[in-house]
Amino acid sequence: MTQANRKKWMVSSPVIVRTQAILQKEMVREFLAELISMYVMMVFGLGSVAHMVLGDKFGSYLGVNLGFGFGVTMGVHIAGKISGAHMNAAVTFTNCALGRLPWKKFPVYVLAAIFNYSGGELTVTGPVATANIFATYLPDHMTLWRGFLDEVLLTGLLQLCLFAITDKGNNPAQQGTQAVVIGLLVVIIGVSLGMNSGYAINPSRDLPPRFFTFIAGWGVQVFRAQNWWWVPVVAPPLGAYLGGIIYLVFVGSTIPQEPPILENPMEYEDRKIRVLPMTTPPKMETSSLAPDSVSRDNRPSVWPVAPVGDSIHIEQF
Repeated sequence: MTQANRKKWMVSSPVIVRTQAILQKEMVREFLAELISMYVMMVFGLGSVAHMVLGDKFGSYLGVNLGFGFGVTMGVHIAGKISGAHMNAAVTFTNCALGRLPWKKFPVYVLAAIFNYSGGELTVTGPVATANIFATYLPDHMTLWRGFLDEVLLTGLLQLCLFAITDKGNNPAQQGTQAVVIGLLVVIIGVSLGMNSGYAINPSRDLPPRFFTFIAGWGVQVFRAQNWWWVPVVAPPLGAYLGGIIYLVFVGSTIPQEPPILENPMEYEDRKIRVLPMTTPPKMETSSLAPDSVSRDNRPSVWPVAPVGDSIHIEQF
């Protein structure tokens, strides 16, 4: 088979053509964009947690915050123009509940995050626990309901700031800097408020890895430990919704909606449609000619109009 024939066969192959047609569908592209962006974010974030848990000198709590923060930045660059790079079921839920995203896309975005997950003694709690590399667990100094309120507060702050960063009617991040700003937002939340509950702030970041640890050998204890597993699933959507409502009511609704101002008013004037005045006969001035010099027979059939230099004319669209 010659190279030309091989190329022709490859282009015209029904499987390839059908695959290309499927990949061009909007919801498929959004699903794949969310899948890859979530995967990249989790690789960087969980890798930084593993450094802190397993490597005495190679990781730190600051490194975890930077890993997740800039992991989010990379995810936004990957999927920002295609799906908006939610990478967070709580953010997707809030956008659907507030009418910013169709509900039919909610399962697409959430499933893209869930599909990212399908040595030694595997422990869930204690000084040598390793399950916390993948999911969050409540520390000893926190109670269950304090942790719940903490997750509501942090996710509310996340969603409120996300609306502010992307609100074109307010003071949004400059074009091209949104990914870095959102990443810094995650870093700030972790550095300042992440100690109490591990700042899951994202069901997609906590529940799928927890299922992974359950299957991979950590066992059912990943769901029984302090009965915490349901909090990162329920609290973030509630907090994100409240944060979005607070921004829209107290900030978004108070921004004055000014009428659009044209950059070049003269251009607007040139686009106006100018209409001829009513064709009323002009007043006849007194002439030195004899009265019968202008009669019904020799009177012009069309009355004079304004000279070309005047402003009375009609422009086409």
